[in-house]
Amino acid sequence: MKVIGICGSHREKSSTLFFLKKAMDAIEKEGIETEIITLWDKDIRPCTVCDLCKTKYACSQDDDVMGMLEKLVDSDAIIMASPAYCAMVSGRMKNLMDRSLPVRRNGMRLSGKVGGAISVGASRNGGQELVCQQIHTWMGLQEMTTVTDKDTAHFGGIAWVARGTNPGDDKTGIETCENLGRKICEILKG
Repeated sequence: MKVIGICGSHREKSSTLFFLKKAMDAIEKEGIETEIITLWDKDIRPCTVCDLCKTKYACSQDDDVMGMLEKLVDSDAIIMASPAYCAMVSGRMKNLMDRSLPVRRNGMRLSGKVGGAISVGASRNGGQELVCQQIHTWMGLQEMTTVTDKDTAHFGGIAWVARGTNPGDDKTGIETCENLGRKICEILKG
C-alpha cells in the first residue's frame, strides 16, 4: 500500500509541509509507504479547456501534471494539504485539481481511493474548514472515499501558524494531522 501526500504551498519550507509530514509519519508508523509531492517546484499550468482528454488519456500541455496524476493513480490513498489563501486552496493546488480531468474522463482512475485533507491558516479560524471542504468536493467528483481525522476535528487536519510563530506550537493542529493519518490507515487496512 502507498499513500501520496500533496503539499500545495507555494513555499519550499512551509508550515503546510510540516503538518503534512506529521500525517505521513503517522502512516509510516503503521507500516504503509508514503511519498510527498510538493507543488512549489512543479510546472503546473492552468487548464486551457482544449478537451484533448475527452478523447484520450492525455493532456495537450507539456508540464509536470500528467506525471503527478500517474502517481495518484498508482496510490491507494491521497492526502491533499493546502494553505488557506483567502479561505480557498492555493492557486497551484487549484490548477492541479482542474488539470485532473484526464483521470476522471478516462475511466475514473481515482475512484475508490481513500482521501483526506489538511489545511493551514494564519489564524485558528482562517478558512481552513472551507479549504478542506473544497478538497473533499474534488475528491467526491473523483469518486474517492473521503475520510476526516479520528476524534479531534470534523474536516481533517486543521492547523494554524501565526506570523512569527513555529508550526510545532500548534499541538492541536499536529494532533488532527496525525489522527487523519491514522484514520486513513484504519480504512486502508479494513
